[in-house]
This record gives sequence, C-alpha cells and structure tokens, in this order.
Amino acid sequence: MLSDLFDHNARWAAAMRSSDPDFFERLATLQRPEYLWIGCSDSRVPANVITGLQPGEVFVHRNIANLVHRSDLNLLSVLEFAVETLGVRHIIVCGHYGCGGVRAAMEEQRHGVVDHWLQPIRDLAETSLGTAGRRDDPDMLDRLCELSVRAQVDNLCRTPILRAAWARGHDVAVHGWIYGLADGLLRDLHCDRRQASDSEGHPAAGPGHG
Repeated sequence: MLSDLFDHNARWAAAMRSSDPDFFERLATLQRPEYLWIGCSDSRVPANVITGLQPGEVFVHRNIANLVHRSDLNLLSVLEFAVETLGVRHIIVCGHYGCGGVRAAMEEQRHGVVDHWLQPIRDLAETSLGTAGRRDDPDMLDRLCELSVRAQVDNLCRTPILRAAWARGHDVAVHGWIYGLADGLLRDLHCDRRQASDSEGHPAAGPGHG
C-alpha cells in the first residue's frame, strides 16, 4: 500500500508539470501564502482540498479539535512565523461539525492524555450550554463546535503575537469558519477580528446554516 502513495505522487507531479511546466520551480524558490489555516487534525478536513487552494497558497497548523492553547509553543511558533515572516493577511480558524474531539470532550469515559487537551471544550460547554443530560444530543454537539471556533478566535486575538502585529499596523484579519462533513461546505461564523479591540460579529449560525 505504501508503494501506491509513491505512484500517486509520481502521477500528480507529472500532471502538475504538464499543466504548468514552471510550477515546481516557482514553488521551490518562494513561499508567500496569504492564509494561515488553524484546523482540526481530522483526515476528512484537508485545508487545500476543501478550499481549492494549490500548494504554496496556505500555511497550515492542525491539532485535535482545532484548539488555540496559548501555552502551545507549536501553534505559537507557527503563528509567529506566519505573521512576522510570511506576512499572511488572513488567519482562518476552522472547525467542523461532527468533530470527534468535541464529542470525546463530552463523554464520561476517560481517553488518556487527550482529556487534558480537550478540557477547554468541557469548560466552554459548562459555561455556555448547561449540558446536563444532553451530552449525546447531535444539535448540541454541533452548536458546541461553533462556540469552540469562536472561543479559539478570541484566544488567538489575545496572543501577544497578534496584539503586537496589530499595534504596528499589520493588516491581518482573523476569521472563524466551520465545515460540514455531510455536504462539503464551509460556513462563515461571522466572528471576524481585525484588531485587538474589535468585538465579535453576529452570533454564529446554527448547524446547517450560514
């Protein structure tokens, strides 16, 4: 099966060279994406594929349940490089309906180390939804996916990296989106931020809308 991956790669590279002979030469010399994507590690939500972007057009960080832990040096390093070196113009925090991380956060059973990672989702549910007796409700879980994206946008905007960039007048906006596994569509949750003092936008649309 691993050999299949090399075969797929060879066919892909040949197709790219056929359609654009200079593609790889350009790609090798410069990386200038306009977008930083902070998404879930779920294999069904690949940033380039669902946005129709080509290699080199989006800088990507992914983790379980697309969380922004402000002590996560991996994420902070990606954020700093994207903002300070690449000069991205848009940062997209993208969650998805049916997120296994959100579902795991609401289950009673233990899952191991990931329980610590997912704690912010449990905290958010307790403060925002009053989840007693509703932990298996699909609509509630989808609503929690939306609320979590909005919370991660807020966490991101509170980082010293973004605050300093905005203070210098750097033109970078933060957006909260959510992806539907059932229909393949992205939805804007209308919580854009363009400076540290921005308030969030309109309330997020319910599942299946937006």
